[in-house]
Amino acid sequence: MKKSLIILFVMILIALGCQTKEEQGDTMKFQEDLEFLKKHTDVILLSDEEGQAQVVISAGKQGRVLTSTASGGYGMSFGWVNYDLITSGEQNSHFNPFGGEDRFWLGPEGGQFSIYFEKGNPFKLDYWHVPLEFDWESWKIVDKSKSFVEFEKEMTLTNYSGFNFHLKVNRNIELLDKEDVAKEINLDEALNIPSVAFKSENMITNMGDQAWEKNTGLLSIWILGMFRPSPQTTIIIPFKQGPIEKLGPIVNDEYFGKVPEDRLTIKDGNIYFKGDGKQRSKIGVPPNRCLYIAGSYNEKDQVLTIIKMSPPEGPDHYPYVNSLWEIQKDPYGGDVINAYNDGPPEPGKEPMGPFYELESSSPGAQLDPGESITHCHTTFHFKGDETDLDKITQELFKVTLEEIKSVF
Repeated sequence: MKKSLIILFVMILIALGCQTKEEQGDTMKFQEDLEFLKKHTDVILLSDEEGQAQVVISAGKQGRVLTSTASGGYGMSFGWVNYDLITSGEQNSHFNPFGGEDRFWLGPEGGQFSIYFEKGNPFKLDYWHVPLEFDWESWKIVDKSKSFVEFEKEMTLTNYSGFNFHLKVNRNIELLDKEDVAKEINLDEALNIPSVAFKSENMITNMGDQAWEKNTGLLSIWILGMFRPSPQTTIIIPFKQGPIEKLGPIVNDEYFGKVPEDRLTIKDGNIYFKGDGKQRSKIGVPPNRCLYIAGSYNEKDQVLTIIKMSPPEGPDHYPYVNSLWEIQKDPYGGDVINAYNDGPPEPGKEPMGPFYELESSSPGAQLDPGESITHCHTTFHFKGDETDLDKITQELFKVTLEEIKSVF
């Protein structure tokens, strides 16, 4: 009997050792990701004084935040990191999904002003290419300290209609302290919950000699965060309530085909969307409905993730670029917040991750030569007792954790 138990125990250990990093789920510790990344890319580590809140960033990976922790090296690693792609060193001509909780992109993705499709090509995956400047190339470090780093990158891009953009990107990433976190979410109780938060301030400047105008296409700053999915992860996005006749649709769920009702629902002023990495789907919240905040709750690991973005300053209406993969009737009928759930792009094909994403976009940048636009995107992770996390969801989303957990 004892011999059989020993053999069974050894077999379990072997099986666990053969699991991929994604399959190990919450066994992935921050120190594991950090040691791996140090072997395969440059690493910039931001840390608080106690070494509990830490953030990993890479200039070689386009100045992206790769992952973070709220509890030091042995704490959970919150970002999704693509071990296979990073280890291979191979370049994909379409997209290199290295992972990361905050990466810089530019919109629009589809349509007549897209910078991801060449003129005349159909809007299909085989013809979609992410510009190398923010998909593969290294970015220059301008300045750094223990709690922040600033990057710079110049690039020239041509859209589907043939207009050339010459621009400079300045990107500043800052680790927030606990007092800043409590102020940002307006809740002093957050001081007592293990957390990590970081803000990316992203500015683009028109370095060319032509104005960027709506009739030739605009660019938007687009920040995307990739996170580890689980069957118990629910994305939650509050929206501005009001009649459709006045404010328009609540959610856009037509990006990759209509999302089934068992994966997307609207209830009590919130949009709920599955973040399980099982079905490729995407949703968006238009400007008339946007409250500039979104989040997700991973019940299995008791992790509450929140993103907040800076609302635009000035007039009430801005053009938001449309990223639908088609020639568009309204190229400025786009969304402010997006959420993406990865999965097989078609039957028989493997998903890119899997992962899920929380995303935010600036308005389209109508800039004269020398002018700039800035977009700030802040990411928070809280990991703790549900009693404590419940206070945050009630403050920010006006619902309890139990209500979130019971949606799907």
